[in-house]
Amino acid sequence: MTTIGLIRHGSTAWNKEGRAQGHTDNPLDAEGVQQAVLLAERLSTEQWDYLYSSDLLRARQTAEVIATRLGMEIAGLVPGIREMNAGQIEGTTEQDRVERWGSEWKKLDLGLESPEASEIRGSQAIEDIAEKHPGSRILVVSHGAILRSSLRRLFPELNVTVLLSNTSITRIIKSDSTWNCELYNCARHLKI
Repeated sequence: MTTIGLIRHGSTAWNKEGRAQGHTDNPLDAEGVQQAVLLAERLSTEQWDYLYSSDLLRARQTAEVIATRLGMEIAGLVPGIREMNAGQIEGTTEQDRVERWGSEWKKLDLGLESPEASEIRGSQAIEDIAEKHPGSRILVVSHGAILRSSLRRLFPELNVTVLLSNTSITRIIKSDSTWNCELYNCARHLKI
């Protein structure tokens, strides 16, 4: 049985401003660092064997806080779990997009990564990590949209319409070739 804890990075200034981050390499804000500390404390009561992160700064910073608290190294930076490419809308708010492209902007080709492409990319990266460490307990720090896309591919029956909270953990388990979702979008460490 292989267990993977999928973690969304801590908050950033752009999260609070409602800006599309995509591949923009934004750092955590002060609250995001504190969220990562609270998550790391929660995870310190559990056994984890490996820690992976997206190669984007906000995920790496979250993973570094966890690695320090758990006394482990980051096993690798995985471009396959980086956030979905937001194309021309990166850095914009909904209001910016409406002003620039009109209220029907979602129907335009603005260079966004397609949902299908992100589902394939993210779920394959998760499968690859699981195959590399069968029978292990693995933490993966990533991003909200790519995690939801990956989960949609791995668990078509799972309702992933709810946005993942910053530093939430979703725990999935692979037994033989079957995945099960044991915990979804849990951020109880933030309510302490």
